[in-house]
Amino acid sequence: MLQILRMGVAVLGVAAFACGAVRPAEAACQLIKATHSAGSKAEAAKSSQALVLQSANDLRRAKRWRYLTLYARKVKGDPFWKAVRPEGVPREAMLKPDIVTTRFYTTCFTGVVVPYVCTTGSSACGQ
Repeated sequence: MLQILRMGVAVLGVAAFACGAVRPAEAACQLIKATHSAGSKAEAAKSSQALVLQSANDLRRAKRWRYLTLYARKVKGDPFWKAVRPEGVPREAMLKPDIVTTRFYTTCFTGVVVPYVCTTGSSACGQ
């Protein structure tokens, strides 16, 4: 008898979930990208990734999310001097390979005034 009661509760729970009466919490995501320059490619990449992390934490506080997860998201290089590079970063200025981790996708290129510039992209997801 007890087993039948448990089975009935389980079936009702699954039915309520399937009908939408009980909805799981949904995570929201937002693209974050940041660009930074430096004297070396490694330093520019590290600085742009740190800016993305700072922006993601600011977003988490503003949205009052309990948790935050970052996922690498490819973005185009974002030059500082848009008047000089109105079409974006030219192919010959791109530095390969891109730096890809689970949390950051970083694209680097040579700058107009500074030696190295990197743009990092991440999807910040939280709830």
